[in-house]
Amino acid sequence: MVRSQADMTGTERPIRPRRATPAARLIAVATATALVCAGAPAHAQKGPPVVRDAEIEQLLREYTQPILRAAGLAQQNIQVVIINDRSFNAFVADGRRIFVNAGTLMDAETPNQVIGVLAHETGHIAGGHLARMREMLAAATTQSIIAMLLGVGAMVAAGRSGSQDLGQAGSAAIAGPAAAIQNSMIGYLRAQEEQADRAGVKFLTATGQSAKGMYDTFKRLADQVLYQVRYMSPYLQTHPLPSERVAALEGLAKSSPYWDHKDPPALQARHDLMRAKLYGFLERPEGVARRYPLSDTSLAARYARAISAYRFFDPRGALAQIDALIQAQPQNPYFYELKGQALLEAGKPAEAVAPLRHAAQLAPNPALIQVMLGQALVATHDRAHLDEAVSILQAAVVREPESPEGSAQAAFVRGDLKTAREIAARAKTRFPVGSPGWVKADDLASLKPPQSALRSR
Repeated sequence: MVRSQADMTGTERPIRPRRATPAARLIAVATATALVCAGAPAHAQKGPPVVRDAEIEQLLREYTQPILRAAGLAQQNIQVVIINDRSFNAFVADGRRIFVNAGTLMDAETPNQVIGVLAHETGHIAGGHLARMREMLAAATTQSIIAMLLGVGAMVAAGRSGSQDLGQAGSAAIAGPAAAIQNSMIGYLRAQEEQADRAGVKFLTATGQSAKGMYDTFKRLADQVLYQVRYMSPYLQTHPLPSERVAALEGLAKSSPYWDHKDPPALQARHDLMRAKLYGFLERPEGVARRYPLSDTSLAARYARAISAYRFFDPRGALAQIDALIQAQPQNPYFYELKGQALLEAGKPAEAVAPLRHAAQLAPNPALIQVMLGQALVATHDRAHLDEAVSILQAAVVREPESPEGSAQAAFVRGDLKTAREIAARAKTRFPVGSPGWVKADDLASLKPPQSALRSR
């Protein structure tokens, strides 16, 4: 920055900036880079694509709750978030959420395999690994800055004196501490993974569940990466060597008295439906056909084909398949939800209302279904349905405050100002005057279309 002399003497004569030497620029760049890496705000990063689904989220809640109780985390309101990514992965990024890739759920053949992964991730939360990692990263960043500045200083001195040895010493001063910090951090990460494995097995045993699924999952992943890690330095891996980790996990898992316990058949059936649903919504028709050929007459296969049919082919034929699913399981709320969704997306909101209403009545946690029901009621353009839509969407927003489609604000974001104003005007009557909810509803009710929107009509 160019400063003026007035900053120090009160005069207005500007100071000509001095030309920075290469060494000075290197020091500035090194310091700035380290500080930026240490202080980059998380909110500046684009969030991952998230999958929301009432059926899958309910099943994952049931998978997780016993584990959280065993870990003493039942009151922490920890949620499982599904990432729309086909790879096999799960991780924790804070103390409130476990992130699981859709690919993990699609590849896991049994509930126990998913539960094992969730138990491992719960081990990270229970062990406070994230807080400790942040402390280590902060310390490592400070050490890195000091090491780089000292190393660059030695290189500057070498340049001034013409000493080649001193310059090499400066380079070593930069590289040496950085390598030591990296190795220390990777060793700490490996220790965390081993601790999470042990904690996961402990939680599974405490809940009377087998750790076999956890072992099978990590064993399969180890087999897949065996060729890759054969030529990789063990110190450059953020997890323990697969062979070492799997061997240790095998000993722990087989020592449990529940090693041979199987998943209940009803739970396995729901797991199969979850996987089929993800395949139906996330895969192309040819992928669904390979996974669930017509020769497969299981309920899960029919579910996947019905979803694929309504998404890519004849909606009328898909509705016949969905009706057959409902006939097979009349108390399954998610088959009714699928029918309502297919009708709503086919431009038949009035016909979608009844199955969505029935789905919301049957589902144990119907908030996401209620959002869709509210959308269907609004989309009928029947004023008699608007009051009901307001009540339903308000109830859904209380349970799902982050849902962008559960309020009049969502209609505004979508550009449907007329609907936003109509819903907001009715919502105002349900809030105390002057309350935050009333103020927000009043703002939305008072909105006027922008000039560009008026011209386009």
